[in-house]
Amino acid sequence: MLLSTLDLALRAGTTALLLVLAASLFRDFRGALAGRLAVAFALGSAAHAVTYAIGSTSLVSIWHAPLIAISTGNIVVFWLFTRALFDDAFKMRWWHVLVWAAVAGFSFINCAWIAPASAGNARLSIIAINLLVLGFIALSVGQTVASWPADLVEGRRRLRIFIVGAAALYGGTNAILQILISGRDAADVANTANAAVLAGIVAAICYSMLRVAAPDLFPIASAVPAVTNPPGQSIVAQETGAADQRLVDALMRLMADERIYRHDNITIGTLATKLAVPEYKLRRLINQRLGYRNFNVFLNNHRIEEAKAALADPSQAEVPVITIAMDAGFQSLGPFNRAFKATTGVTPTEYRRLNEARA
Repeated sequence: MLLSTLDLALRAGTTALLLVLAASLFRDFRGALAGRLAVAFALGSAAHAVTYAIGSTSLVSIWHAPLIAISTGNIVVFWLFTRALFDDAFKMRWWHVLVWAAVAGFSFINCAWIAPASAGNARLSIIAINLLVLGFIALSVGQTVASWPADLVEGRRRLRIFIVGAAALYGGTNAILQILISGRDAADVANTANAAVLAGIVAAICYSMLRVAAPDLFPIASAVPAVTNPPGQSIVAQETGAADQRLVDALMRLMADERIYRHDNITIGTLATKLAVPEYKLRRLINQRLGYRNFNVFLNNHRIEEAKAALADPSQAEVPVITIAMDAGFQSLGPFNRAFKATTGVTPTEYRRLNEARA
């Protein structure tokens, strides 16, 4: 009885906190894709807090099944949220919605028709759903870790480890417990412990998000303005600004003279070593002084500028586009075409044709 009461209280508190968080995010950040996905993730997490039941194989009521489906589909929202939060160039596609609908629909069918057929079907349904959850968690963690080195926003770099680590650890543990536990006594303890862990994680995530500058998490614009030195600043600030400017000049010379962006597997660590500065300092400089949030975007802008010059050069009119792309540092034609069009609004071939028409 005590466990059930504690479990109910923790679920209620967690659900209320998630609903308040969703309302706050919607009010302030509905204009950003990551903000909208954060709202959806918070609402889906609230559905999870209401519906999860470790070890239960009892029949699901018709009103309960849609909430369970939303809770299950929330793992797809989590995957999309991590993509949007840590990749400023990420855009939602129609098939993302289909993936969510497929996962949520599969969960609903399991609850409403497959699981009620027999106890064996119920266990198989639980295992299938939670293996699917583990797969999306692994995908989210893998993509987040892979993109971490290129992230230039310090607050977001720290937060990504906590948010993804905590959510993935909880989701993974919950899924494994769902698969393994079937006894009633063990299930009661597991549900209460699960409720306590979920409440703690939600509270910690809310607190952590409040400590990070909002534009770092949900940027409406793709870049931050370069820092300027206000009148009346201190001597220390002036000296810091001068030192930063010297470092910016050295970095630009490295890009213009050595064209280091052409090199394979160039990293911010490589640049920091060449400039003899700590990596964190160079990352902060590129972010705060030059306005870039991602190191790969910084490199690609230099590569695209070189490609634009080559495509506009009449003497290189017969040079294949792929050759120009490879010379500028791109590894293949597809990423070059996408990056070029995102920057200029036209494809490389169209850009060359427009310049030929002007000549």
